[in-house]
Amino acid sequence: MGLNVTQKLIKDHLVKGEMTPGSEIGLKIDQTLTQDATGTMVMLELEAMGIDRAKTEASAQYVDHNMIQEDSKNPDDHLFLESAAKKFGLHFSRPGNGVSHPVHMQRLAKPGGTLLGSDSHTCANGCMGMLAMGAGGIDVAMAIAGEPFYVKMPKIWGVYVTGEFPEWVSAKDAILEMLRRHGVKGGVNHIFEYYGPGVKNLSAMDRHVIANMGAELGATATVFPSDKETKKYMKLQGRKEDWIELKADKDATYDREEELDLSSLEPMIAKPSSPGNVVPVSEVEGEPIYQSYIGSSANPGYRDFAVGAEIVKGRKIAHGLSLDINPTSRQILIDLSKEGHIASYLQAGARLHQAGCNGCIGMGQAPASGRNSLRTTPRNFPGRSGTKEDSVFLCSPETAAVSALNGKITDPRNAGFKYPKIKELDEPTVDTGLLDSPLPPEEAAREELVKGPNIASIPKMEPMSNEMELPILLKMGNDISTDEILAGGARVLPYRSNLPEISKFTFEIVDETYYDRAMKENMKSGHAIVGGTNYGQGSSREHAALAPRYLGMKVAIVKDFARIHWQNLVNFGILPLTFQNEEDYDKLEQGDVLIFRDLLQTIHQEEGIEAEVKDKGIKIRLEHALSARQLEMMEKGGLINWLKDRLHA
Repeated sequence: MGLNVTQKLIKDHLVKGEMTPGSEIGLKIDQTLTQDATGTMVMLELEAMGIDRAKTEASAQYVDHNMIQEDSKNPDDHLFLESAAKKFGLHFSRPGNGVSHPVHMQRLAKPGGTLLGSDSHTCANGCMGMLAMGAGGIDVAMAIAGEPFYVKMPKIWGVYVTGEFPEWVSAKDAILEMLRRHGVKGGVNHIFEYYGPGVKNLSAMDRHVIANMGAELGATATVFPSDKETKKYMKLQGRKEDWIELKADKDATYDREEELDLSSLEPMIAKPSSPGNVVPVSEVEGEPIYQSYIGSSANPGYRDFAVGAEIVKGRKIAHGLSLDINPTSRQILIDLSKEGHIASYLQAGARLHQAGCNGCIGMGQAPASGRNSLRTTPRNFPGRSGTKEDSVFLCSPETAAVSALNGKITDPRNAGFKYPKIKELDEPTVDTGLLDSPLPPEEAAREELVKGPNIASIPKMEPMSNEMELPILLKMGNDISTDEILAGGARVLPYRSNLPEISKFTFEIVDETYYDRAMKENMKSGHAIVGGTNYGQGSSREHAALAPRYLGMKVAIVKDFARIHWQNLVNFGILPLTFQNEEDYDKLEQGDVLIFRDLLQTIHQEEGIEAEVKDKGIKIRLEHALSARQLEMMEKGGLINWLKDRLHA
């Protein structure tokens, strides 16, 4: 039986385990990606592990999230990251060079390779015929150190693509259609692989758009073949020698299959406040908007900006509306300037921002309270924009541009405009001026880490206790995102390298009393939280596990977890448990005290773990999905302790 592209990638990098869905496998990682919101902790972890130099083919540290310099914290951390990149042999992408995912695609991504990133949208580089996955920072640190990446072997979901886009429809509408069909947890424990005759009608950057928001489906990764389109893209980027062909065998099969007919698609939109809340634009047409925003890693290509510029060219945006243009790489910004598209935006009344993540993660460009924001970003979780009571819709650049002219959500097919056909540039800009190459080993060995006053070491994690009485400090519902566990934005992310300070923001969107109550309880004796389905969806930020752990969280009990957050909880010694009987969720209340006995023994038993609800005469059965390796990590208090013991031995 033939292999699909995903199976070929996994087979070529499999170092432990078997390719049986649900079993744990270890994969060799060729490349890593870290960004500044998560990279500071990764670099501190490398220091704690005693690593001298990256063992990967290529590792890159990007500065794209925390670029607002309202005080010294962000620039101090940038200096630290630059010094760490020099010391550990990493590429360093300077502030203003662009968002990690499209820059990595331009400069480093290679078909046939594996990429692990401490950003959930690392999966975007699956557009290049790579197995690209997001993970917690400490998993990426381990990969940089040459260790395998462990993950449950996913099922492969084949998406047979036919047709080509009609006018006013583009790649964002395709992935929004997938989210309309399956929601934010429909792809959990799956890798989506796109194949079929319609794939040739998707440019490399179209594929990036689709692969990027595979994270919103809950998927482990998204994979495209490496074909003529990939070759053309790499040739234009001056990297033709890195291209190889990679496609599924003719007799390849998939665990699950569906068809996506590009010709039948229409403009789509995700309503507040979930990427899975998708309807046709025509259903919400006429809703007034305060802001329209074009950019982010979810629509990062030259075409995504150029099509909007051509739509607004010679016209004016609606009175009182903010049209925010968020370039995603310096290369693309240069080309947009050369071709006159930036001038078209500015003449129409748009606001131009620096190349970076910016408003996508609440780092500027926050909308006014009580007003609608229309964005080409990948996520619209509550509060992610930087405004607590936000109302964010997700759409294509075409819909965003047309709606900006009308001041209300508009189906672009009804605007009465001629559809602009954007020609791909024959010679796009290739500029590596702000991407520093790794230092030679002898120079790197002389480098010292530059630590500003805001950088604090990671506290020691205590081993798991055998007996615990844990109050339930918080009970939550379904689809709690990592943005709600620990917000991003300009208030919070400058403290990413200072755990005591960043922990003060923990769960504030869900319950602003959580921090004070956690501090009031004895942090060493600990507490538990209870949640519903898809707990921890969204961003890969490990601070959403680290900060609760610092405040004493020892157990998380939910109906089911999002993959990356589950892994982060394990890595930092928080026991992730699920209900054997979901009806037990209703029996637990905030304030109840859970009693765990003989935990070091019962955690190894197949029948699961029993917890008693103190003073209520209730017992509930719980279970976990930990491998033998992860059980050992859990008992030692997390991955750092586990690795230290290994290195000491």
